[in-house]
Amino acid sequence: MVKILFRLFSHFPLWLLHGLGAALGALVYVLAPSYRRKMRAYSRMVFKHNELERRRAMRDSVFHTGMALLELPFLWGRPTHKGIRTCMEITGWQHVDAAKQEGVGLVFLTPHQGCFEAAAQMFSTKAPITVLYRPNRNAEVQKIIEASRTRDNIEIAPTNVSGVKKLLRALKKGEAVGMLPDQVPSGGEGVWASAFGQPAYTMTLPARLVHATQAKIILALGVRIPFRGFRLELYPGPTELSADPIEAATQVNTAIETLIMQKPGQYYWGYERFKLPKGSQVEVQQ
Repeated sequence: MVKILFRLFSHFPLWLLHGLGAALGALVYVLAPSYRRKMRAYSRMVFKHNELERRRAMRDSVFHTGMALLELPFLWGRPTHKGIRTCMEITGWQHVDAAKQEGVGLVFLTPHQGCFEAAAQMFSTKAPITVLYRPNRNAEVQKIIEASRTRDNIEIAPTNVSGVKKLLRALKKGEAVGMLPDQVPSGGEGVWASAFGQPAYTMTLPARLVHATQAKIILALGVRIPFRGFRLELYPGPTELSADPIEAATQVNTAIETLIMQKPGQYYWGYERFKLPKGSQVEVQQ
């Protein structure tokens, strides 16, 4: 059933998928009280002194979250050269060129914001990239993910030892790797570091990759232009990461916070950024 629906929606134009997605996002917000509570709790941590801005960001996030779901068939169900026609522009490519001149790889970080799927595809039109992903427990969905994300100039690497080795090989060749740095890792695979002034279990992988290969961090944002397409914005990340895992994770979180606040309405405030992984204990206090 999932595969049939995916194929059906892949033939819809982007403007229609965005319209349906916005309506779906609003419907879920109204009908799912636990989701609504998560959005409110997370956004209140961030917008402590500006209730109007918080409400505006939440409202936009509700619509963008729905759009993110329904635009996947459009991006995954078409060849890159067709889906990427909706790319309006790429800004900040000079940061990629600068890294290439130094002969080092790139650690491409983009949070749960905008369209990170489009960001990877837009980047792949100019250079190869290997993207870290968390395998789905649903076998049918996993097959769709593997078939759809792997394409010309895009390789995927699962969140396990073999996946990390794949990322390292790509970086040592001077290529780019991409990941969602605000994705909560499994217990024992991260550290507790401050994010928006709150303790958040944070992956240490970006710093480990940088220290192992001298790669440069690039912050990326796949900005969604509703009903029209996407724009890829690239920014330089932290230039030097601490050797201390907690300090390095905090540096990455701080950089991601800045990126999120550029387009807070496109961040997915319903994502459980502050959840407690099984088997872990809080080590950072407010």
